[in-house]
Amino acid sequence: MPKAQRPKVALTHPDRIYWPDARVTKAGLAEYYTSIWRKIAPYIVRRPLALLRCPDGIDGQKFFQKHAWKGLNPNIVLVTEPNKKSEEPLISVEDLDGLVGLVQAAALEIHPWGSTVADWERPDKLIMDLDPGEEVSWEAIIAAAKETAARLRDRGLTPFVKTTGGKGLHIVAPLQPKAGWPAVKAFTKAIAEGMAADSPDRYVATITKSKRQGKILIDYLRNQRGMTAVAPYSTRARPGAPVSMPLAWEELGPSIGPASFTVSNAGIRLASLTADPWEDFQAAAAPLASAKPMPGGRKT
Repeated sequence: MPKAQRPKVALTHPDRIYWPDARVTKAGLAEYYTSIWRKIAPYIVRRPLALLRCPDGIDGQKFFQKHAWKGLNPNIVLVTEPNKKSEEPLISVEDLDGLVGLVQAAALEIHPWGSTVADWERPDKLIMDLDPGEEVSWEAIIAAAKETAARLRDRGLTPFVKTTGGKGLHIVAPLQPKAGWPAVKAFTKAIAEGMAADSPDRYVATITKSKRQGKILIDYLRNQRGMTAVAPYSTRARPGAPVSMPLAWEELGPSIGPASFTVSNAGIRLASLTADPWEDFQAAAAPLASAKPMPGGRKT
C-alpha cells in the first residue's frame, strides 16, 4: 500500500470554500485526503476516474468530467483505453499528489471504474447500489443491504458495506479479475431481479422513477463497462460535506445514517476504530459464480 506522505502540490486559492454550510475549504479538503490517503488509495489508484467538479463549491455549477481539461495538474495521469486509442484519454491518479491535483481542480466527488488500467476488461469488484425511493425507512434500507449480502454470500462472494454519503448504501464484493464486464453485469442483474421478484412490494430492479415510490431500487447498472460508483472515503458534493464511509456489518443500525460521516468527523471515526472494517477487502476477492438464478429464489 502507498506510504504516508505530504503532498507537494501547491494549491491556488486554498481558502476557497467548497462546502459553505460546513465551512470546508480547498485546503481543508486536501488535508482530509492527505489524512486518509492510505485508506482511499487502493480504491482509486490506477483506475479510470469520473469526477464531479464544482469550481465554485457545491452551490455553483456542477459537471462530470472524465477527460483532460485545460490546465490539468501534471500529477494527474492520463490513460488511454486499449481499444479506443483514437479517443481522448481518461483521468487517473497514481499517488497523493495526483489526488491533491484533483482537489485543486475542485473534484468534490471521485467515481472510479470497477477495473484497473492494468486489466480494463475484467473488473475486480462488483457494486450493488441500494437507492431508496421516497418514504423508504432507514430500517428498510438496512434490511435490503443484509438480504443483498446474503445472496452474494450464497454465490461464494464476500460482501462489504459502505454509506454513500447520500440516501442509500453500497454493497461491494471484491472479485478475482477473471470474468468480463458482460458476465458481471448479468450476475448482478440476476441478483437484483431475484430480489424484486421475491419482494415486489419492497424492491425494484428497473431505474424508472415512477415505479420506485416507497421501494428500493437495487441498481446493478454500475457493473458495466465505463460505469462508475463513488469511491470509499470520497466526499460528496452535498450539504454537510458527507463522505462515503466503509462500515462493519455489525455497525448497521439506527445510530448510523446514510450521511452520518463527513469531512469534519471522519478522522474521529477512523481514530476510534480498533480495526479497519474493510481491512480484508483485497484478500477476500473470489471468482464470479454462475449468474443463473437460484431455484425458487431466496428470502432472508
